[in-house]
Amino acid sequence: MTKLQRSTYTLLFLFLGFAGLYFGREFLIPVALSAVFSMLFIRLCNWLENNNPANGRRSRLRLSRPVAALICILLFAIAIGLIVFLLSWQLNGFAENVDQMKHRLTEMLSSLQRWLQEKVGIDPRTQEEMVKTQAASASGNQNIVAGFAAKLFSILVNSVLLLVYMFLFLLYRSHIKKFIMKLVAASEKGETQDVVHQAGKVAQQYLSGLGAMIVILWIMYGIGFSLVGVRSALFFAVLCGILEIVPFVGNLTGTFITILAVVAQGGDSRMMIGVVFVYAMVQFIQTYILEPLVVGGQVRINPLFTIMGIVLGETLWGIAGMILAIPMLGIVKIICDHIEGLKPYGFLIGTPDPGKKQMDFLGWAKKILIK
Repeated sequence: MTKLQRSTYTLLFLFLGFAGLYFGREFLIPVALSAVFSMLFIRLCNWLENNNPANGRRSRLRLSRPVAALICILLFAIAIGLIVFLLSWQLNGFAENVDQMKHRLTEMLSSLQRWLQEKVGIDPRTQEEMVKTQAASASGNQNIVAGFAAKLFSILVNSVLLLVYMFLFLLYRSHIKKFIMKLVAASEKGETQDVVHQAGKVAQQYLSGLGAMIVILWIMYGIGFSLVGVRSALFFAVLCGILEIVPFVGNLTGTFITILAVVAQGGDSRMMIGVVFVYAMVQFIQTYILEPLVVGGQVRINPLFTIMGIVLGETLWGIAGMILAIPMLGIVKIICDHIEGLKPYGFLIGTPDPGKKQMDFLGWAKKILIK
């Protein structure tokens, strides 16, 4: 096979693979999310079953695998429920200021209309007709209420499927591992077992570290926004923390929403500058302290391919693809690092000096403590 044929087959394989991911997203998204989230509970599930945990600690419970898996799923559902409750609770306090925010937005809209009339020459009546025409066109294209109900029903169905898939993945994880081992030759079983173990470890440590970091971000954003004077500061702190599951994009989106809310609440420029300052300080602490110490260097993907993976994930699977991009890239890198022909690609998407940021910070902290 010539190099041209090999390159052609590779491009064809990638094209068909991405096409399959895109057209099969309705089925694949719940499966992929549940597979990654179930890895988060493997260690707990092993401990509940007393199944030779890695740290040597044994549980006295000695539960059966179905019961242990069910407990893990219940803990996951309770955690999600607490987050939803916290957001809804804060949203009630946020709703009390809606009238005032509407009044502020009306004033801003009037100022914008005057500016358009002065600079562009479009009078307010023409602007209102343009808005009404656009609104009528949008309402004629789709039924908003029916679309919202269908979307809500789809989210509920996918949420139930996610929990069911997670339970089944935890229940049949040994069976799936044996299936993977049967696919490779006897001489490659040790290497394959190492790849499976590291892939599960990467997803587990990344998700657990990300969860701990989000809680810390809630505290920091909550304190910062409260000191600045943002109304419903806890709501925006929780929102900014949750959006952190989407790297780069999530924190910018949360801060932008907070600034818009401050403007709608009648906040002055000093408050907006305060929100930006809080965002900058939190990002500094997150980048140089939280990520090295809490999340760790398990997912060693350089920023270029991190952003490319997030963009590709959003193109294929939307928000779910953005959430799965980082752990999936980490698993792909592990596979590439263990296959001789793919090692250059693992080197390409990896960091030039893995763990350098963490070691630099630890050395800096050690010098301060010694002094």
